[in-house]
Parts: sequence; C-alpha cells; structure tokens
Amino acid sequence: MASQSSLSRSVSAASLPTRRSTITAELSLAEKEKVAQISAACQDRNLDALVHLATSTHGLVSDDLRRAAWPILLGCAPSKQEQLPWRELPAHDDEGQVALDVNRAFVYYPKHGTSPLKRVLLRKSEKQLDSLKEDLSAIIVETLRRHPALNYFQGYHDIVQVFLLVLGSQDAPAAVARLSLLRIRDFMLSTLDPAIAHLSLLHPILATADPDLYNHLPKSQASFALADTLTMFAHHIQEYKDIARLFDFFLARHTVMPIYFFAGVVLSRREEMLEIDKEDEDIMHAMLGRLPQPFDVEFHIGRSMELHERLPPEKLRTWMWWKISSSSVLKTSSTPQALSHLTLEDGERWMQQQEKEVRRQQTLTKATRNAQIIRRRLWVHRRQGAFGLAIVVGICALWLGRSRDPKRAPSV
Repeated sequence: MASQSSLSRSVSAASLPTRRSTITAELSLAEKEKVAQISAACQDRNLDALVHLATSTHGLVSDDLRRAAWPILLGCAPSKQEQLPWRELPAHDDEGQVALDVNRAFVYYPKHGTSPLKRVLLRKSEKQLDSLKEDLSAIIVETLRRHPALNYFQGYHDIVQVFLLVLGSQDAPAAVARLSLLRIRDFMLSTLDPAIAHLSLLHPILATADPDLYNHLPKSQASFALADTLTMFAHHIQEYKDIARLFDFFLARHTVMPIYFFAGVVLSRREEMLEIDKEDEDIMHAMLGRLPQPFDVEFHIGRSMELHERLPPEKLRTWMWWKISSSSVLKTSSTPQALSHLTLEDGERWMQQQEKEVRRQQTLTKATRNAQIIRRRLWVHRRQGAFGLAIVVGICALWLGRSRDPKRAPSV
C-alpha cells in the first residue's frame, strides 16, 4: 500500500562521496583512535561498544566503517537457508508505486552541462544514476516480495537509498529487510494509524519540556512531523554526510528516537515560533514541517539524547505510551541489544498481531461511528415524536373543550 503521504525528495546525489577507503593520514590523533576502536568493536561484534561509538560525536566516521557496523547494529547474520531468486517470487501490489518513486530518487544529481568535458561527465553521471536507480528498485522490490505482508510507503525509498549508498547493492538487502521488519515495521502496515500513534508522543514531550512553547503551538495532530519521522529524516536532509551520521545515531538508539529528535528541533526554534501569532496555525505548521537552516546534526543529536534521558516515554504524564501496541517496534525491538536476539520471523509474527489489532480497532471505530449516527437519528425521531404527541394532545384538548362548551349547539 502506498501511503497517503506524498514524499518524493531525496538525499542530494550531488553531495554523495565517492566510495573510497578512509584516509587515516588526514585524521587527528583522536579520530584515528576512534577509527581503531570502531574497527575493533566490529571485529569483536561488541554491540555495546558500537552503540557508544555510533552515538558519540561524528558517529562511525566513514562509510568503510559503517559497512561493517550497520549490519551488526541491525543484528544481521549470514543466512543459512538457501532462498529462491527474488525475481522468481510473485510480484507485490506496491511495485507500481515503487517504480514511480525510484524514478524520482537522487533528484539533485547534476543534470545540466554545456562544455564537451561537462557533457562527458554528465553522461557518466547519468549512467551512474541509472545504475543506482536499478539497484535501489531491486532492493526495495526484493524486500517486498520476500516479505509480502510489508506495505510500501512513499518515502521508504529515501531510507533505502541511504543503505544502498553506504552498504552497496550486495549487503543492503539483508540490512533493509531487518530494518523494515524490526525497526520501522509500524510504518509498513496496511494503515498509517500506528505511525500516527508514534506522533502522539510529540505533544506530551513538548508539554513537559517547555510548557510555554507547547501552549503556543497548534494542538492538532502533529502531521507536520510525519514526513521526517517516517523517513528517519532522509526526506529533508540533503547532505549525505549528515544523513549518514544521523543514521548512525538512529540505528544505535531506541526506536522512538526520531520523535525525540523532532521534538528537539522544535524546542530549538522556540524564539522563532513564539514570534508567530498563535492564531496563524497554517504558518506554524509550515515552519514546523521544514528543518532550520543551517542544520547542526551533532547539536540536535545531543539535544534529543538529553530529552530522552530526562523524559523517557514511559515516564511521560500521558496515557499515549501505554495506548501504543505491545507489538509495536517501540516495545518489541526498541534497542540494538533487543533486536540482536530477534529474527525476521519474529518481525512477521508481530506484524500479523498488529494487523489483527488494526482491524479490531477499525471495526470498533466503525461500530462506534454507526452507534453515534443511530443515536442522533433516534434523538431526532424522539423529538419529532414528542412534538407530534403534543400536537395530538392539543387537538384532543381543544376538541374536548369545544364539545363541552354550553354555548355551542350540539351537532346533529
């Protein structure tokens, strides 16, 4: 199912680094030490150390290290079971939408040139772009065909293209499958209601962290946060180095962290938002729906960590956290440590449970809506009935009164 959200922008392909080895000679002594620590943690599959290193300033430093670290953070392991080639599997219903979105991927790739040299570079870039799009489509379609219960949402391609650029076309599919079923499963159900449930945490976080700002902001559903939280911010962050760094952080932390990251961004715009008239909700929604520029990723990572440590979701003064399904990724595979013990089959089983809950909730909502309609109709009919009865009583009283009038001649 392609979601209702219309997301099409992607990480700037013009900002993509070439795939080359990290040049450690250019690093400071501290950075070299961190590179050595990350390499050792990957070699030992030391998950706790990787979580710490991915969270600390500059994250996992380079794509060379990410190629080793991200699969560990996602709990990837070599498959012991032979699989059918994915192209032989039945097509998924959402492949048409995938094709449309992939065609719009890498939209910032250079497209214009006039000099002969520029045209040569342009042809090379276009060929590279076409190859990237083919790889991106293959990864997404393979994931959907191997796990047909997953539903595609517009913006999913923004996430997957980052994995493609970091891990390459050979290693990305396994990582994307685990990401889809164990970290962003709530966004790939048959409805976006579970994703909206994630957003319901944003208001209580802001209300607790900054009551004055919260009272100034619109109280309607936080739809302005949907594009960023659905896509792990890959929809709006255009610099490759920034989104790769942010993915280091998200993959190493609690699955709720994109909500806290967004809350931190809102809090950082406090003065700007307070200057807008409280009645101008459309302007505030527009402001909240885009990231401030320039965007300091490290600052906002630090801010979101502080918020989460100070105001964890289970301690917020709200029922929102407890209303979220116990089968949600927020509760079943919330951290890399929890995820490391889980299989894709676990994710599929929880997905089935969530779909049952979604259908049950939809049935309940429909029944409640029908009951309200019936109640309103009964009330209207009851009022009409009471009014009609009053008229009948009035007519009878008038007739009785007239029939007893001594001045009136008896009827013949």
